[in-house]
Amino acid sequence: LTSWGAYLPGGPPLGDLVRRILRLVPDLPRLRISSIDSIEADDALMQAIATEPRLMPHLHLSLQAGDDLILKRMKRRHLRDDAIRFCEEARALRADMTFGADIIAGFPTETEAMFENSLRLVDECGLTWLHVFPYSPRPGTPAARMPQVAAKTIRGRAARLRAAGEAAVEQHLDAQAGQRHIVLTEGPRIGRTEQFTEVAFGADQPEGALIEVEIAGHDGRRLIARPGS
Repeated sequence: LTSWGAYLPGGPPLGDLVRRILRLVPDLPRLRISSIDSIEADDALMQAIATEPRLMPHLHLSLQAGDDLILKRMKRRHLRDDAIRFCEEARALRADMTFGADIIAGFPTETEAMFENSLRLVDECGLTWLHVFPYSPRPGTPAARMPQVAAKTIRGRAARLRAAGEAAVEQHLDAQAGQRHIVLTEGPRIGRTEQFTEVAFGADQPEGALIEVEIAGHDGRRLIARPGS
């Protein structure tokens, strides 16, 4: 998404688009950005994160790995320190910011030490929502010609990443008890907070509405709205 504007006259950055949408559509209550490449985050986007309350405090990052050599072999443009720095800067601008990320387990040539760098990135970036992908070769790609990691090892590493992700979600959900959130309802009994966390309602709600609720707790996967809140 951060590559938007690269082929337009003047090469306007994504941040300009975000601020323009919010300025031209004053009745838009929420704007949520999908997957971005953190290395391409521009000054206007960071300014929007800091100053636009209608821009939701949730970003999904296309990280893929947390080891510099693996990132280079993936032909990614960022290094692990770039990812950590971006998360620190974004959270300094918006304290309630949460992050999701894509991470691949078992990319060719990945050693145990390289994998550990990816695993540590969950804590070092403060990631909450992980999309974990076990690597599988695609014929004709450069990665398919590299030395492959054993399938059993890939499955084990993916499981460890998912476990780290589940622990991060649990920690996030625990911290929401007693907090109040503005929830966008996506169905009669389900909605999402500003940070993209699912919330379950005990009674039907109008779909597409913004409802302020107090969080009573969670069921391990989603938050539970306090009845009558």
